[in-house]
Amino acid sequence: MATENKNLSDLGNLPKVNADWTIVVVKSAWNEEITTGLYNGAIATLKSAGMADDKIKTMIVPGSFELPLGAQWGIEKYEADAVICLGSVIRGETAHFDYVCQAVSSGVKDVSLHYNVPVIFGVLTDDNIEQSRARSGGKHGNKGDEAAATALLMLQLRDQD
Repeated sequence: MATENKNLSDLGNLPKVNADWTIVVVKSAWNEEITTGLYNGAIATLKSAGMADDKIKTMIVPGSFELPLGAQWGIEKYEADAVICLGSVIRGETAHFDYVCQAVSSGVKDVSLHYNVPVIFGVLTDDNIEQSRARSGGKHGNKGDEAAATALLMLQLRDQD
């Protein structure tokens, strides 16, 4: 497992925040316990890096499948510099897991490339709820922290001379 020996919340030094950046966080309402943990981590990381409250926008979508469209709307509505997509898909007994994960990952990538805006994939794709809990503020840290740091690092890269 990729996170077995890594804490997702060990971020190192975060880049200096540009006061003009607007970041949209799109959160799935499905698996709310998990996505709320991811959201809390992302928001805490953005604020600890110096993001102003009015420069962080939040949108809630019904499920992870809707994250790409939420990201697109966030870019259009708020002229976002970056979007952080937070969701949780937990494997069940059918192939539904595979279809949703593939659609979400492709959709997030497509929106990012179409708009030339970092759209960060902060979606947990776990086999069970215990793995999700471990990665949303548990023993493996918080993927929301990592997603927020990735957004900041991508904006720093975009803006460097």
